[in-house]
Amino acid sequence: MDKEHIDFDKASARSVVLGQDFLTWLWSASERSNGLFSGPSGEEFFLYMEQKIAVVGGEGESMERTVVSGRMSELKDARLGLRSGKKVNQATIRIEQDQNVWQVQLRAEDFTVGGLKTPKISTEREEGDDPDAIFLEKVFLVEKCLEYLDHLYTRFLSARTGPDWDEEVARVRAWINEE
Repeated sequence: MDKEHIDFDKASARSVVLGQDFLTWLWSASERSNGLFSGPSGEEFFLYMEQKIAVVGGEGESMERTVVSGRMSELKDARLGLRSGKKVNQATIRIEQDQNVWQVQLRAEDFTVGGLKTPKISTEREEGDDPDAIFLEKVFLVEKCLEYLDHLYTRFLSARTGPDWDEEVARVRAWINEE
């Protein structure tokens, strides 16, 4: 193969690691900030990991996966998995901004967004209302959730490629080892 050949297996493995690092960092950052983040326009929103987190460690035959789920779960077993070297592979995330609440599942291996639940919208229409208004409001809410996730991912990449990444890793490790 020529120099420009891309090894998709290696590229895929790198994206899995990057996704796992992102989800692990995001969980840590959300707990260290009590869930409070600033959005791309400066508005405040809250983000929490909740209900279901999957952590994985090892490779091939020795790969171990721990899934912790349950309403109001403290996710202690998942944190224990992080202490043993596992990384977050999938997480259910709750985003709150004013009265709006989104819930979404993110997968580390391919950044798949699944099970997106947007804030409820009124489906009642009055005479003269735009017939597309309900659809457009729903699309707006989906885009808003993705905007928050993109903003946080950009923030993570900036930290990851910045000069202070070692310090951030130390903060994440300290959070992982908290009791």
